[in-house]
Amino acid sequence: MRTLKITLSYDGTAYAGFQRQTRFPAIQNVVEDVLSRLCGEPVQVTGSGRTDAGVHALGQVVSFTTEGRIPTERLVRALNTYLPADIRALAAEDAPEGFNARKDVVRKEYLYVVQYTPVPDPFARNYAWQVTERPDLALLNRAASHILGTHDFSGFQSTGSAPVSPVKTIFASDWTQCPAPGLATRHDDSDAPERYVYRIAGDGFVYHMVRNLVWSMLQAGWGRKDPDALARELEAPRGAFENAAAPAQGLYLASVTYPGPNECITRRQQP
Repeated sequence: MRTLKITLSYDGTAYAGFQRQTRFPAIQNVVEDVLSRLCGEPVQVTGSGRTDAGVHALGQVVSFTTEGRIPTERLVRALNTYLPADIRALAAEDAPEGFNARKDVVRKEYLYVVQYTPVPDPFARNYAWQVTERPDLALLNRAASHILGTHDFSGFQSTGSAPVSPVKTIFASDWTQCPAPGLATRHDDSDAPERYVYRIAGDGFVYHMVRNLVWSMLQAGWGRKDPDALARELEAPRGAFENAAAPAQGLYLASVTYPGPNECITRRQQP
């Protein structure tokens, strides 16, 4: 029996999220179907996390065990031969026995893309939250700075969450600004579309946490609330302040980090 680790990238637009579904297409269903074909036996994968419907991944990681004999070095090419064009395998490697793509994670990084555009861009509609009011980058970053460190994120957890600890440690939280890609001719460069990209990395996330944080930070970026209110909201329970989830299509699972091969199992066996 072999344990394998595969890194995937996908456009989540056409899928009902990562997790296996019975009535709607999901990333996990598609990947398992192809792996089962290649390995000659039923395969079930474990993902590093469950991306929601419409959410994308630049570096989702899955693990699985198999007695199939396809060489690891041929797996990426074989997967990409049969996977649809909106799901790509980036890397495949042998993992130590017992490796689990979800339980062994030590760091995840997400990106969220907001596009300021006076006129909605049809080519960005599935890949960014399009807004018609330009936010202030300095205010966004001031709000984002309060998220660093260890906090109880109960106030930014949507209902329907799995029963996990809401206490998470955030290692990175910042916004950058860049021109928006596009082919349309712009008559007024002073009002040209801009992209605001939020980067957050932590040891874990609760349900809709990133999207709820982005919505709150945008309110600060638009001057509708004090950016320092984020510090107070992190001390408050869910429902004690106004909050909502930013649209799914702007969110990307960027990367997943694991400890060294021999550390994964030891770490999970500790009390």
